[in-house]
Amino acid sequence: MLTGGGDAPGLNAVIRAVVKTATNIYGWKVVGVEDGFEGLLGETLTRPLDAADVRGLLPRGGTILGTVSRGHFATQPGGIKDDSVYREAIRNCERLGLDALIVIGGEGSQRTAYDFSQMGLPVVGVPKTIDNDLVGTDMTFGFDTAMEFATQAIDRLHTTAESHDRVMVVEVMGRDVGWIALQAGVAGGADVILIPEIPFYIEKAAATVAQRDASGAHFSIVVVAEGAHPAGGAQVYQDSGEPDRPRRLGGMSERVCEGLHQLTGKETRAVVLGHLQRGGRPTPLDRALASAYGSAAVRAIAKEKFGHMVALRNNEIVTVPLEECVMSIKCVPANHYLIGVARDLSISFAGEND
Repeated sequence: MLTGGGDAPGLNAVIRAVVKTATNIYGWKVVGVEDGFEGLLGETLTRPLDAADVRGLLPRGGTILGTVSRGHFATQPGGIKDDSVYREAIRNCERLGLDALIVIGGEGSQRTAYDFSQMGLPVVGVPKTIDNDLVGTDMTFGFDTAMEFATQAIDRLHTTAESHDRVMVVEVMGRDVGWIALQAGVAGGADVILIPEIPFYIEKAAATVAQRDASGAHFSIVVVAEGAHPAGGAQVYQDSGEPDRPRRLGGMSERVCEGLHQLTGKETRAVVLGHLQRGGRPTPLDRALASAYGSAAVRAIAKEKFGHMVALRNNEIVTVPLEECVMSIKCVPANHYLIGVARDLSISFAGEND
């Protein structure tokens, strides 16, 4: 098995569950591939895993196998991928005597897993991403921990915002989707939530701040997903990117701060949570979900459910064809119940309908 893409709380819990289920129930040997798919190239980077290797892993963040977000398997501009590295990896899997490969990762990793399955490699996917944007499952592990951390940060910012009559703008992760911003924003009592799915008007966000000020609430909390963008405008990037790496998002919270200050005259501050959302101990929910996914992945191999991803649907662990999981991402729908709840609670999305 391997862990691919950005790290997320719960990866080690999956590794632990795979090893314990494979060895205890089926008597199989487990091999860990280090540094994601890159570990399948060249001389390969692998290590045997047994019960002693995973002892104490359940509460640990990160991944003992390491991971790579970009590398030889990343799709290049224009949707081009290098088939030669896939063939090399498959040859190495055969040389190592691997009967199946468990891929623990998000949308990008599962797309690579799907490509491998199309080339004949027996693959089972496990859904991981703090963004919760993977199609095919109700929830990915890692999301709950990220959401809890973001909520705690918002809780802390309430007191300092109120003490100084400031507008605090909190930037959370979410390149193309606003699941963290939405759920943490509602749970943390935000006044404005800006997400990629609802292009915003800074004037409407400023109007919410002004209305609160006029009512005697002289502070406001604005939660911004990093991929949010104004109506008719674009996302904000830190750099222009490179041939082997896409542009990095970042800076929308500062842009929103500037706009709110200009329109309201209020003192504003931006707080970027960044990679703090990826680190630390997984929540009990993420530990349990990750454990369930790891166990289910092993059982899927036993049933030869290759080319599938384990998933949570309607409180049941099922398998879903990888093809269904990689053709799009799971965005926040306009009719999501929390959108309605937020508006009932006077939380503005500063969108066309707000």
